[in-house]
Amino acid sequence: MVSAALFPALETLLAVARTGSVAAAARQRHITSSAVSQQIRRLESHFAIKLLERAGRGVRLTAAGEAALPVVRELWSGAETAFGQLAELAGHPATTLRVAASDYLGQALLAPVLRDLLDADPPVRFEIVTTHSRAGVRLAAAGEVDLAVVTGQETPRGLDERHLFDQPFAWVGPRRGRRDRAPLTERLRREPVLRLAAESRGRALLDQYLADERIRPVSTIDVPSVSLLLSYVSGGLGIGLVFALALDEARAERVVSAPARVPALPVALVWRPAARRPPALARLASLLQAAGARAGARLARAWG
Repeated sequence: MVSAALFPALETLLAVARTGSVAAAARQRHITSSAVSQQIRRLESHFAIKLLERAGRGVRLTAAGEAALPVVRELWSGAETAFGQLAELAGHPATTLRVAASDYLGQALLAPVLRDLLDADPPVRFEIVTTHSRAGVRLAAAGEVDLAVVTGQETPRGLDERHLFDQPFAWVGPRRGRRDRAPLTERLRREPVLRLAAESRGRALLDQYLADERIRPVSTIDVPSVSLLLSYVSGGLGIGLVFALALDEARAERVVSAPARVPALPVALVWRPAARRPPALARLASLLQAAGARAGARLARAWG
């Protein structure tokens, strides 16, 4: 028998599974940590199963929780669809688009397109997740976002894909002036090397290049985002490997760049196929495809 009183607790369970933390789920749900714990205990008591267990400083799903998660996600997705259709029937349609993108793709591609949709009629709302591409694919596959903009990822079964453009890479470092005209690849041997997160494709390409060239950095600086990497370079510290598109935000008077001899990676949209796609989502995908085509043409001229 369906108990509507448990619906908030189901949403809270999804938040805990997504964040791996009671405190983070509480912030996301705008409730207290104790309220999160109470809702989870209510679910566990109602169904007489254990859903969460301690994992270091956080929590994780038990085997029963993992088995239940896909069903809960499908239930929540169906509820969101039903509320959307009811709003349309009432003459007050409002679409929420959930999108995942890495920081540089969010800034270069996503933000300009979203600005074009701000004044759309009917109104469009956004939930943007900034994360690396591998996580973006996982979120799309799990139904936690409607669309992910990703770089260099294989599309798993169950997801659709639309290619946007191919992304070249560039070396970037502080501008030293006339006293140091050495190529950036030579400076890798004596200056700190800036490295992206271990799960990113950019990091994998950097590690492979250093191994092939037998370069052992004297110092390393690990950064979670391309934007922070460029901030270090602009501040005069470190050599890094970045997506060429990200150089739009680099300060030319402080930064020098050069093409990198590493494979270009495809940038694509990925999403779960559905029988009914909101018009706003289809429009967002179309606008991103157009923006990607322009970006690809510009990069081909500059770095091809």
